[in-house]
Amino acid sequence: MEHYTRRRVLKAGSLGLGALAAGLIAGCSAGDPAGGAGSAAGPAPASPVPATAAPPLASASPQAVYLSRSQAVAKFEGVPAGQFGLDIPGIELRLPRADGAAALTFDACGGPKGSGVDEALLDALRARKVPATLFVNQRWARANARLLAELVDEKLFEIANHGTSHAPLATLGQSAYGIGGTGSIGQAYDEVMGNQRYLADKFGIVAKFFRSGTAHMDEAGAAMCRELGVVPMNFTVNLDAGATFGAQTVAAQVRQLGAGDVGIGHFNQPASGTAKGMALGLGPALESGLRFITLSEAW
Repeated sequence: MEHYTRRRVLKAGSLGLGALAAGLIAGCSAGDPAGGAGSAAGPAPASPVPATAAPPLASASPQAVYLSRSQAVAKFEGVPAGQFGLDIPGIELRLPRADGAAALTFDACGGPKGSGVDEALLDALRARKVPATLFVNQRWARANARLLAELVDEKLFEIANHGTSHAPLATLGQSAYGIGGTGSIGQAYDEVMGNQRYLADKFGIVAKFFRSGTAHMDEAGAAMCRELGVVPMNFTVNLDAGATFGAQTVAAQVRQLGAGDVGIGHFNQPASGTAKGMALGLGPALESGLRFITLSEAW
């Protein structure tokens, strides 16, 4: 069996990791006004947050009980931010129970150039009965409320939380790809729970997984997510580099998927090569015996 490490987070095949990382945000943030100066590296405190086991997932009821904002702030007051990035302690990258399966996840980030719908991609998944977990930002959800209500009723898809304003979850305000982070535990709480409550109140969704804007967060933010009962989730294979890859490259990335992998793509950029590439890549993947499941099926 292949030995997996956390550093497969941007598994690229023959492509450079830098190119994949640079393209990750393009499908979500193009034209977004919420930018900020600074480096994605940011300052790193000397003492990171210790990794903690994930709590039970939130109840499948819109009446799930969460820590209040004041409780979260009090609990994490003085806790070091720890490392900041895509692949840090506390963030899940791959499936804990694979059983020969991989998971596809697709983000929809909203904003001026991020609120589209890739119907061809959704149809390609439906045609092959391939399930996926869809991470939706509150901006996208508001712009596509009718469609989201329909997706909630489709058993093929699971809806997850992609944040309120699409900010990195950074308690020290670090930036990623020019987008400023949340700046404090209180703001990080608002970024997670603003959308968590919106999805519950408007659509009856209790999201079990959270992916921050730009997929960057720090260890304190990841630990807070777990205290709130949501799993901070990233990926092992970058399928479309922020919806910038052409169809053939997307198909090649799909072929990189193996048991336990989590792929990330975008379903909010209908002009991209993601839909065609997924359609090209899914056939060979399924023929190889690889199964696809939602994230919840592995937890």
